Amino acid sequence: MSQELTYEEALEKLDEQLKLLEDGNLSLEEALKAVDEARIYLKICTERLEAARKKIEVRGETEPTE
Repeated sequence: MSQELTYEEALEKLDEQLKLLEDGNLSLEEALKAVDEARIYLKICTERLEAARKKIEVRGETEPTE
């Protein structure tokens, strides 16, 4: 799994893993692997959202008020 994924790419891969789990056709080992991968993609999504939030906050603080 790459930390270079965009938010959208990570979200898509997270969705793929969740669909695999929802289908219920995985062995226990495959399900555990899907959960692990889903956690990685969720972490990437969370990091991307947090970075975007910080940029928004910084821009709001640096803009002059009228």
